[in-house]
Amino acid sequence: MERKYPVIAGREKGPGPGRYRLPPTVGFIGHDFTKSTSPAYSFHGRMTDNMYSVDSSPGPQHHIDARITRFGKDGTPAYSMLGRVKAQKELFHTPGPGTYSPEKAPPCNLQRRPPSYTMGSRTHYRSVDSVPAPNKYSLPALMGPQVPNKAASASYTMSSGLSIGGPSEDLAKTPGPCSYNSIDPNVYLSRQPAFSMLGRHSLPRDGTKKPGPGMYNPEKVTVHKARAPAYSLGIRHSEFVTPLVVSISD
Repeated sequence: MERKYPVIAGREKGPGPGRYRLPPTVGFIGHDFTKSTSPAYSFHGRMTDNMYSVDSSPGPQHHIDARITRFGKDGTPAYSMLGRVKAQKELFHTPGPGTYSPEKAPPCNLQRRPPSYTMGSRTHYRSVDSVPAPNKYSLPALMGPQVPNKAASASYTMSSGLSIGGPSEDLAKTPGPCSYNSIDPNVYLSRQPAFSMLGRHSLPRDGTKKPGPGMYNPEKVTVHKARAPAYSLGIRHSEFVTPLVVSISD
């Protein structure tokens, strides 16, 4: 049978401060009746799109101009922007002040005129001067046999190779060294040893499974070695047990 213990008063815990709630002082619903309430406003729902289609006022086309009276338009002068009028050729055009150039007029009444200069073109060379310039002379070349007053060395030319009678022509038709085939020395001499490369051989292994070093626990051996002290966790004591208080004299 289950053993029953007496009920401890300290084990029965009541609700904390968070369990008690005072009426709010913000808002309208559930407001504290001992406090004054401010006016509350609400957000209206979105209005429908019918307000754009309902013709509740006249549009711009129904606007009446202020210059229109019951007798018609008033007599106020009105102006408009028109295009430029083309000039008529038969009309007399008076020149403006910028058309006249009084500075180009000849001197009158013995007035003095400042000197004036003009930019002319480059003058040509004199046709009577037939002496050539220094860069017209050229000295004869000193290389080659075409110098008339210089001794010339022997000159040679590079001609193409002769196909007939030349050193490249083989009249005897003798085969060259590359025309002969070399004989394998193993035919007329002792055959040399021959070796071949084979694949790697696998080492003989034991098929049984053997434990590795991590499978052994030498620290747990207590047969011939001293055993370390071991501790265990007991049961949790009651939190309502009165602790032992001992007064210690100084």
